[in-house]
Amino acid sequence: MSERDALIVVPDDFPSVFVGSAAHGRAQQLGALKVCSEQGADDAAELARRIGGATVAVNIRAYAHFTDAVFAACPNLKMVSIWGVGTDNVDLGAAARRGITVCNTPGANAIAVAEHAIALMMAAARKLPQIDRDMRKGEWPREMLGQLHGKTLAVLGTGAIGSHVIKLAQAFGMTVLTWSARRNTLAERDTFLKQADFVSLHMRLTPQTRGVIGARELALMKRDAILINTGRGALVDRDALYEALANRRIAGAGLDVFHEEPLRADDPVLKLSNTVLSPHNAGQTPEVRRDGLLLTIENVERFLAGTPQNTVSA
Repeated sequence: MSERDALIVVPDDFPSVFVGSAAHGRAQQLGALKVCSEQGADDAAELARRIGGATVAVNIRAYAHFTDAVFAACPNLKMVSIWGVGTDNVDLGAAARRGITVCNTPGANAIAVAEHAIALMMAAARKLPQIDRDMRKGEWPREMLGQLHGKTLAVLGTGAIGSHVIKLAQAFGMTVLTWSARRNTLAERDTFLKQADFVSLHMRLTPQTRGVIGARELALMKRDAILINTGRGALVDRDALYEALANRRIAGAGLDVFHEEPLRADDPVLKLSNTVLSPHNAGQTPEVRRDGLLLTIENVERFLAGTPQNTVSA
């Protein structure tokens, strides 16, 4: 099948998660389907070539950037259906100008990512990675550890993931402060940063939220506070965070997302002993993969039927 023949294209299924899934079978019932499971979709020209004359592009990987140039090269494209919540790899303004509908899958990974955020809190507070390394070297570390019960958590971003983090944190006996960029003031955020023992980020990456935690905000936090980021790496100023951690301006961080993914082998964050790191895999569970991919295709079904759902605007 040529690119011009396809109704639906999955241009970026690498590493492959779509082929052979229940969502793949469901998509095949909608019409001509083309799936590309090779590297290369991070190149704009190649991404446009793969989409070709398709009406719908199903976006699996965030490294595929749907820019205005890509849209211009694909005049038949009417919809981008994203597997996931983040939309920072799509030029939403350009999509709107060109009449392209963009949909995502809110809530599909909420439970898994929220659990991962709590796991990072516990691992950082109890210094589990360092303790594990020490014990494997024959040591018997006895330093003081942190606990969640009785502590204050500031949740920045109260969508599906943030809301579930709130429920889990309350079950641990934490006091939870919530902040939304749409509903609260920056003064309120600053107050919460000063009060919190833990700060957990769950905002979409937009021009307004990029670098929302910088040197100024880190300086407001307690010296024994821990920052958790399972949102997007660019929500935090990378250099400011490194300096705060290296100089023990804050106690530690649990990070699942980074400015560059995968991390380079020489990234300085890898040398910090007060971080707990995971490779942007908070939502990688069988349940999330199954349900998220199915919702991605359900969004396509609804769009083709003239009743779009889960649309995202700039």
